[in-house]
Formats: sequence, structure tokens, C-alpha cells
Amino acid sequence: MRLQLSQPICFIDLETTGINVSNDKIVEIAIVKIMQDGSKLVKRKLINPEMPIPAVTTAVHGITDEMVKDAPTFKQVANEIKQFLEGADLAGYNSNRFDIPMLNEEFLRAGISVDIESRKLLDVQKVFHMMEQRTLTAAYKFYCNKSLEDAHTAEADATATWEVLEAQLERYPTIGNTVESIVKFTGEDQIVDFARRFVMENGIEVFNFGKHKGKPVTQVLKEEPQYYDWMMKGDFALHTKQKLTEILNRSILKK
Repeated sequence: MRLQLSQPICFIDLETTGINVSNDKIVEIAIVKIMQDGSKLVKRKLINPEMPIPAVTTAVHGITDEMVKDAPTFKQVANEIKQFLEGADLAGYNSNRFDIPMLNEEFLRAGISVDIESRKLLDVQKVFHMMEQRTLTAAYKFYCNKSLEDAHTAEADATATWEVLEAQLERYPTIGNTVESIVKFTGEDQIVDFARRFVMENGIEVFNFGKHKGKPVTQVLKEEPQYYDWMMKGDFALHTKQKLTEILNRSILKK
């Protein structure tokens, strides 16, 4: 069963300096763009993160400081990547929890506005975990009966994710073959910011961490206004701070 697309879908995979969305940076990005007719476009770039790549991270993806020293920074390629993603839904493997938040953070650092939140975000890992509970390498073997060569290289992982989804469509016809049907099956997380510091409960933004977990954000900002300043000065993702400011401004306008 082939995926039916009403608009293109971009499968994204990132290799980074680490897993902290607030502080780590992209060192490689690969985007496999599937068009409505099934044709495929690929964009892959090494990125200079402007910071050392830890040895423990290099041991995973094989990308060294030497390999990226002459590569462009993310800011230098941000507009090119934005244009490639234009008009497309976004997908990946564990992408809703890592690749999309990290990519969005890099766009914010670069001062580039990208409307990610209005797009369908399809995380292939969610289908896999709901059905089989495995890693990407195991998923590729299970669904495609192939070994994943060059694992942890961005293009190989992004392409493998696309092939896994194609195999899932054949194995699980009940999930449908449109982005909308698959996202409906996996469920859309009711998050406010990509770092999941805030989530939606009964239509209200509430804290998802710390001493105020479960409390409405507007209530905390009203009762403890210094908490806003603490978060804005703290080691939180730019997207988290952006959403916190939006909530604060909205609550002020209601007065």
C-alpha cells in the first residue's frame, strides 16, 4: 500500500553534538522529500556547529570536528532548508521528541521564522512502538528484512525511516495510507512547546515539570510573577521561552 499524499512529506534525520535541545547543535541534516507522485528529492548537509563535538558523540555518528570545520553554519543554510521544507508535512523516527524540536531551535537561533506547528508531524517510531517496540535498526530488519548499513548517518537513517513507513502501510492496513490517518492513529501529543515543558490539559496550558507540574501556567504567572523571569534567564529552549511569553502576553491582554 502506497502512502497517499495531499502535499509533500519530508523525512528528517539529524546528527548533533548531543541530545540537549537547548545547548547542542546540528552537525548533519538529511531531508528525504517524498512528492505526491512518489518521486524523491534529497538534501543533505554537514553543518559547522561552532562548538566542539564531544568524542562520545563522534563515536556514535562518526562526524568529527575536522569534517565540519569548513562546513557552513546552520544560520548560513537556514533559508535554503526552510525553502526545501516549504509546503510539506514533516516526519522522522523519534522526530517529534528530538529532530523537530532541535531543528526548530536552530531556526529560532538563526532568527528564521518557520511555521512548523501548523504542519502534520508524523513520527514513524510511534507506529512502531505501538505495534512492535523496537529501535530503528531493528525496525528496518523487521519490516524491510534488510540490515541498516551506515546507521547513524543522517541520510541512511532518514531513508530507512521512509522505507519502514512504506512497509508499515502494507503490514497494518488499519492505520490507513494518508498522513492524516496515520497521525490520527498514533495520536497527536497535546504539547505547547517542543521541549514539552508545557502541555495542554482540558484546553489549558499547564506546567509539565518541576514544583508547578500540573498547574495552569497563567495561574503560576499571576501568583508567582518572578517565575517568568527565572525561566527566561534559565537553561530552557528558546521555543519554550517563546511560548511562555505568548502565554504571559495573552493573559495580560485578558485583563
